[in-house]
Amino acid sequence: MKRVLLLKFGELFLKGKNRHDFINLLKTNILKKLRDFQCHLVETQGRLVLSDYIDDFEGEIIEKLQTVFGLIGVAPAVEFDTDLQEIEKKVCEVDVEGVKTFKIETKRADKSFAMTSMELDKHLGEVVLDKNPNLKVDLYNPNLIIYVEVRTNNKTYVYTNLLPCAGGLPLGSAGKAMLLLSGGIDSPVAGYMMAKRGLKLEAVHFHSYPYTSVQAKEKVVELAKLLTKYVDEIKLHIVSFTEIQEEIHKNCDADYMITIMRRFMMRIAKRLCDKNEAGAIVTGESLGQVASQTMQSMTVTNYVVDIPVFRPVVAFDKEEIMSIARKIGTYETSILPYEDCCTVFLPKNPVIRPTIKRAEKLEQKLDVEALIEKALASEEILIIKN
Repeated sequence: MKRVLLLKFGELFLKGKNRHDFINLLKTNILKKLRDFQCHLVETQGRLVLSDYIDDFEGEIIEKLQTVFGLIGVAPAVEFDTDLQEIEKKVCEVDVEGVKTFKIETKRADKSFAMTSMELDKHLGEVVLDKNPNLKVDLYNPNLIIYVEVRTNNKTYVYTNLLPCAGGLPLGSAGKAMLLLSGGIDSPVAGYMMAKRGLKLEAVHFHSYPYTSVQAKEKVVELAKLLTKYVDEIKLHIVSFTEIQEEIHKNCDADYMITIMRRFMMRIAKRLCDKNEAGAIVTGESLGQVASQTMQSMTVTNYVVDIPVFRPVVAFDKEEIMSIARKIGTYETSILPYEDCCTVFLPKNPVIRPTIKRAEKLEQKLDVEALIEKALASEEILIIKN
């Protein structure tokens, strides 16, 4: 018998012939996350088993595993050779102090085992009751669930605590995207949600010094650092947006300033995607939250790029976004009172139904290509690691 961590993955079961590619990537990501720990990772039918780690580090290892996209649960378990008497012994060793009701939940992956899952549930329940006559079985709302898994590797696992993990798909399984990372609440949440769907992230931040402060830039670096808890590493591109905003302010109608500014951001993000082999742009836009996030505004800004623009929080209200931000640990940093470039030269009445035709006409007053090239020449790159 030895103590192990039983790792469960969810929708990877749906991947058919490609399943092993996803599982192999998941294993790579797990070992990368646990690079500072001694451990051994093996796959058994529908499960991963982590063993040979130092018991004193189990809590830290579990915390790391809970941030791995692709895992839905981790359970501290005991592993032993499959044998009915040994299974009976192990379920009777479970601590039931203070417990009034329980149930046994068995998964018999090894179909050569003599008893079915239901038969084993009933048998083990009787064994536990014989030893603990004060207990009662409750199949619907028990105080304690004793999980028993009989796997095809001739091993059985018994555990009582299944801890939730991040879920989703293994990081990197869906390609790479460029996140528009502001200092607000929404964009880090958007990045987290797309990483959960398997996208590896790079990020671009537009700053407008001296209109925005050094603290505003540092705040974004900190947000990127907080995201690396889940994505391990982020390449952050910091681009000066000052001259672009000054030229828009000087030459374009005030109500279209935000629209044209967003179009420049999209163009620059697309150039960075091309240079860094990213296939999509990710933004934290939520439909109707502000004037620049109407359906018409999104259409006009999308028009200048020819790759997908993912907006994972588009249907969320602010409370829902804030809830995720708190969960992933970015909220307190996001609400620090340092301005970002979107607040510079903010018009009183921004257009809410812009048109492509008018945006293009106003942009004729600008040397769009030269402004983009100058902004890209200012690029500062930071590699931020967990």
